[in-house]
Amino acid sequence: MRREGAPKERELLCGRLIDRPIRPLFPAGFYHEIQVMASVLSSDGKQDPDVLAANATSAALMLSDIPWGGPIGVVRMGRICGQFIVNPTMDELSLSDLNLVYACTRDKTLMIDVQAREITEKDLEAGLRLAHPEAVKYLEPQIRLAAKAGKQKKEYKLSMVSEQIFEKVRNLAEAPIDAVFTDPSYGKFERGEALEKIAQDVKSALEEECDEQSLKVLPKVVDTVRKKVVRKRIISEGFRLDGRHLDEVRPIYCEAGHLPILHGSALFNRGDTQVLCTVTLGAPQDAQRLDSLVGPPTKRFMLHYSFPPFCINEIGKRAGLNRREVGHGTLAEKALLAVLPPEDDFPYTVRINSEVMASDGSTSMATVCGGSMALMDAGIPLREHVAGVSVGLVTDVDPETGEITDYRILTDILGLEDHLGDMDFKIAGTRNGVTAIQLDIKPAGIPLDIICESLEPARKGRLQILDHMEQEISVPRNQDDRNSPRLVTLKFSNDAIRRFIGPLGALKRKVEEETGARISVGDGTITIAAKNQAVMEKVQDKVDFIVGREIVVGGIYKGIVMSIKEYGAFVEFNGGQQGLLHISELSHEPVSRVSDVVSVGQQISLMCIGQDVRGNIKLSRKATLPRPESETKSVFEGSASVTKEKPNIWASPENMSKGEQLESTLEELVPSKMENTESNRSASLMPSVVIRSAAECDEEEKSAGLSKTSKSAPKPKGTLKKGSKQKKIQSSDNMPDLSLSIMLSESLSQMGGNKEFTSQDEGEANLSDQNDKETGGKTPVTPQKLKLGTKVTAKIYQIRARGLVLDLGGGIRGMYKFEPNGEREFTVGDELLVQCSSFTSKGIPVMSMVDEE
Repeated sequence: MRREGAPKERELLCGRLIDRPIRPLFPAGFYHEIQVMASVLSSDGKQDPDVLAANATSAALMLSDIPWGGPIGVVRMGRICGQFIVNPTMDELSLSDLNLVYACTRDKTLMIDVQAREITEKDLEAGLRLAHPEAVKYLEPQIRLAAKAGKQKKEYKLSMVSEQIFEKVRNLAEAPIDAVFTDPSYGKFERGEALEKIAQDVKSALEEECDEQSLKVLPKVVDTVRKKVVRKRIISEGFRLDGRHLDEVRPIYCEAGHLPILHGSALFNRGDTQVLCTVTLGAPQDAQRLDSLVGPPTKRFMLHYSFPPFCINEIGKRAGLNRREVGHGTLAEKALLAVLPPEDDFPYTVRINSEVMASDGSTSMATVCGGSMALMDAGIPLREHVAGVSVGLVTDVDPETGEITDYRILTDILGLEDHLGDMDFKIAGTRNGVTAIQLDIKPAGIPLDIICESLEPARKGRLQILDHMEQEISVPRNQDDRNSPRLVTLKFSNDAIRRFIGPLGALKRKVEEETGARISVGDGTITIAAKNQAVMEKVQDKVDFIVGREIVVGGIYKGIVMSIKEYGAFVEFNGGQQGLLHISELSHEPVSRVSDVVSVGQQISLMCIGQDVRGNIKLSRKATLPRPESETKSVFEGSASVTKEKPNIWASPENMSKGEQLESTLEELVPSKMENTESNRSASLMPSVVIRSAAECDEEEKSAGLSKTSKSAPKPKGTLKKGSKQKKIQSSDNMPDLSLSIMLSESLSQMGGNKEFTSQDEGEANLSDQNDKETGGKTPVTPQKLKLGTKVTAKIYQIRARGLVLDLGGGIRGMYKFEPNGEREFTVGDELLVQCSSFTSKGIPVMSMVDEE
């Protein structure tokens, strides 16, 4: 839809912000329809246009011929680092712990709307007293504008009740109404039925007298009589409709986990008001997308408030957005936002549904209380519980001057007290301070001193409610024992992610259909949202099998047996990679035949324990099995399968810190420098794992058997496979002549204990302590860092007829071919600045000279 349609939620909230301060200033008895349309014609995106629209509305009413008691001034206040800011920008509001919208006339307050991060009542009062003179600055320009361009105010006939009719109805209704209001045994609906019966009796009496004029205004007059009776009793006697004291909170009942099948739920009951709140957790991509001039583009926390007709014993249609429901839901949402954990710590999208089961006063504040308990029931780590209470006001006004002569502040008002009183002051917060406020009034303004005085009884009432809530649930529930969703973000290379997605996303959709999880793919990340831990583990197994993880010594993997040999079994695991499960690693008990323990196609759990000299990944099944009690605890030191150190188990991303995730797993695979024995050197794991198929290993065994007398038998070219990336080792075009390569290979074989040096990876695995000492304690060059173009300072290790053998550090040897006609004297031990130009087919780095600047 490219055209403007019905107003969205934000537009409804801005409309309420404008309507609330201007409505009390229309004269009593003025019932003509008034429409104000505030259109944003342009926006710089830096300021929220709602405050400007409210001031513009006041100016428009001042220019019109409509009777109105304005002008008003509206201002927004923020606070950053303890300093108040007038009309802050959107960027400043994101840093502010206070978002206060204040509307007033010259000497009275009309409307307050607050979102805060646990601001104290004292600081809030300071902000209100600073906002008032700032808002008054907007009044004089409007008065001058109306004097120059305003229309003459029209004389409208007001629908006022004559004094004679009022006295007649009061004589008939006052006594029975007073009897109902002085009986605290009446509930909401019983009291309503009794008052309706009184109105019907008065109507019957007027019909007998045929007083048509009185019958026309009867509902309005009866309501006025009720108002005078209630207010007189509260002012003079200090007692309320249900017999409570002025500062008394109604009985409270609350229950967390009311619906255990849901992610989180809570039932909150205060008097005859009952609210059921439910919490649903979703993935980050479930966040609501917003289309607004200002503010964030998405919304990850939503609170939806529903006020069905049955909660007040009525029937009615439910269609579209209701302004009252949107406003009340937003108020409760703002109250709870202050205690939510940051998105980095809790990336879920959260939705609260508040269903009002019964209503008799401030269901929005009951929603705050129920929502706070439901969030903790869902396992969301809230900083504090949030509670809310509504404070009312009853005043005695001098009819001649309009000044307030006496007043009473009421805590936790009933619905009828809200209707017949002067103020509905909703305040929500924690024990530490206020998080949200909404003030609506009926008279044409209330002095700011009375509003500030109302903050203390609201705080006391809030603390009483918090005591009951904390008795029910005081800390977030543990998600491990609940059927709550799980969210995990895994990091992979983009090539691995493309393989996981598959053609047109078919493989990803298949995993989602099989598991019921939702998977979203980003740049280098795969985010999985599962409905419980069991589903999450199932999805992670599938992702690991398709994509693979970086192989880590001590890592536990699930694989499928592909083939069985006499000496063991070849197992496919970790995204299609293969490893060797030797017969000695099948079980703690001796095994005569491999087929007695495993079979082709069987899925088993394995631990990576290292890599042999032929490049096979060594897997162990017995390392994942419980050790027999009869086995002695002392294990031969230096064994390839069992070490004294605790194995470095791979941790899932949700349990790893960011620092741990950034550590290169390959660094853990570098052999220990303390391993000096020949057995330890042969069992040490290479930095980059060489993957060989079963066919390649069979071929390798045959060729090894035919060339046992050779010191450096030719081997098939290996492939590097880190996690999920595969890189073939190719020979360089500018490779030195073969004789120098053979000589260097022979010298490296002698240095490495006559071991075969068949690839770069195998050469890196046969490092000696003597070579490490020769580096002088400097950080050695690791195979991961040695790439084409890498510059290093190398020492001359040997001088050959056609070239040099260079010590690159870290036990790595490289070769340098003498250039034709390049006359230069070299001495063993000299240092040269060289760079890696290529690798031989056997993985030997070929270096070239770099001119020193």
